Amino acid sequence: MGFRAQKITDRVYWVGAIDWTVRDFHGYSTERGTTYNAYLILADKVTLIDTVKAPFKAELLERIASVIAPQKIDYIISNHAEMDHSGALPQIIAEVKPEKVFASVIGAKALQEHFHFGQRLVPVQDGDTLSLGNLNLRFMETRMLHWPDSMVTYLVEDGLLFSQDGFGMHLASGERFADEIDDKILYHQAAKYYANILLPYSPLVLKLLARIDEAGLQIKFIAPDHGPIWRTNVGQVLNWYQRWAEQHPEPKVLIIYDTMWQSTDLLARAIADGVRDEGLTVRVMHLRANDRSDVMTEVLSAGAVVVGSPTLNNNVFPTVADMLTYMKGLKPQNKIGAVFGSYGWSGEAVKVITEELKAIGMDVPFEPFKVKYVPDQPAIAEAVRFGIEIGRLLKERLQKWMKR
Repeated sequence: MGFRAQKITDRVYWVGAIDWTVRDFHGYSTERGTTYNAYLILADKVTLIDTVKAPFKAELLERIASVIAPQKIDYIISNHAEMDHSGALPQIIAEVKPEKVFASVIGAKALQEHFHFGQRLVPVQDGDTLSLGNLNLRFMETRMLHWPDSMVTYLVEDGLLFSQDGFGMHLASGERFADEIDDKILYHQAAKYYANILLPYSPLVLKLLARIDEAGLQIKFIAPDHGPIWRTNVGQVLNWYQRWAEQHPEPKVLIIYDTMWQSTDLLARAIADGVRDEGLTVRVMHLRANDRSDVMTEVLSAGAVVVGSPTLNNNVFPTVADMLTYMKGLKPQNKIGAVFGSYGWSGEAVKVITEELKAIGMDVPFEPFKVKYVPDQPAIAEAVRFGIEIGRLLKERLQKWMKR
């Protein structure tokens, strides 16, 4: 029997690949694997939307062959030049020999720079349309969502948006449709993807959502390049993206830290008790027990981010520095920042962290809370009060946010 395509509509099939074993995606922990989605349109001009990561080329071809001979493909459209979607493209072009290969203007250049092949690529502009004979495609550039070359393709007659890296997630599963998967899993994996891939481009996400609305696109399906396909619940993921892009803070305090001799750990747990006393959700994450991408998933919805570190060599602990660098690149907004830590004789870590949080764009209204060597009971009590102060200020800020 071999690998088979799966029907999405009467004229569109999923022909991608499932990567069950990948656990790291350029620094992003993919604990549930991922998919590399490609789609086949059976129109007068048979069209393949995207390809797959190079090692999965044979799986892609076998799924296509379960529907139609791959050599009958007339057009290939590359929505995004990143290797997980275009890695197999040169080999597929060589075997299929399509009439034309389409990409955005920047995408055509990027693909040539990736692969240096002789195939002439046809660049398409934002708003261009392409007739497949009995069906029609419309292209929309989505620059920096999340590469400069990115675009989406809309199949007009089926109301199907091939959304490239938008509205996707890293999730390997036997189910092809989002409505077949538990909502909690969907939400977590979609939020993780947004927090670690699209968060810095949130203003552009809001513009895209507005453009989709203004264009009057009747979207019945969203087919991303990773994860399940949205059909009966398209509005759900659009609403999630609207909220995430607006970066709504929630009544949650995230405490992230590392520790050498458990003093900073004691402070983290005491601060968490103070936050709980204010009736807020608190999440405590040790940076050697949690991957940075999982921490960023929690940052997405946190109203306050509290960072703790011991001082090591007059600086912050390495794992804390790593997390701050990663978070700075993702540019979370609308957060209260707070800093704590223990030290032996110098104590520079809290000052460094404070400056980094401000550089990220967080409001840091509190003086850093630091303790020399091992916290005694009065210091623990102070740490609890520090958590209470953070919780109270967050509740005040949330009330103001709701009135906006």
